Amino acid sequence: MSLIAYVEQYIKLAKSDATKTLGLRVGGKDIVAGDYLPLSEAVSVPEISLTTDDPAGRYVTVCVDLDGPYPSFPFLSPILHWVQSDLQASRSTKALTTEKPFIANYIGPGPPPGSSPHRYVFLLYNQPEEFDLKLYAPPGGKEYGNMARMRYDLAAFEEKAKLGKPIAVNYFTSN
Repeated sequence: MSLIAYVEQYIKLAKSDATKTLGLRVGGKDIVAGDYLPLSEAVSVPEISLTTDDPAGRYVTVCVDLDGPYPSFPFLSPILHWVQSDLQASRSTKALTTEKPFIANYIGPGPPPGSSPHRYVFLLYNQPEEFDLKLYAPPGGKEYGNMARMRYDLAAFEEKAKLGKPIAVNYFTSN
């Protein structure tokens, strides 16, 4: 199964099972799976939250663009847009926050001119106890470069980090 098909199965799950939908707020808007956002509204780091009643533990989120550079020709996909570990839920709001640095800083949507909307998928994983962000982040707090983000091997990251399958997913489209 291709990586894009792998992620698409979780998109379908988010649309059909509310307990598997990651709470996602972008540019002040609560996202329902598949919502369209103009580029100007999707530049800030998204707020994520759990929709379950048991927000215990730590979590890792990953955001990928499945459609780069064009949905009809996505040879650069998936493109990594964000990796954040050590997220913990607030008991009162279920919002996921952390004081830890990112693994890959968030970059907003940036499809080329003339492209149809891209799908920006957010996957949430339980974080294993032995997870060490230093093993996955660029050294010295540097940011991921563009080349390292293209054709991102999500399956390899899941395996190396022992993340298992995503527990919640959401996505929006933008161009």
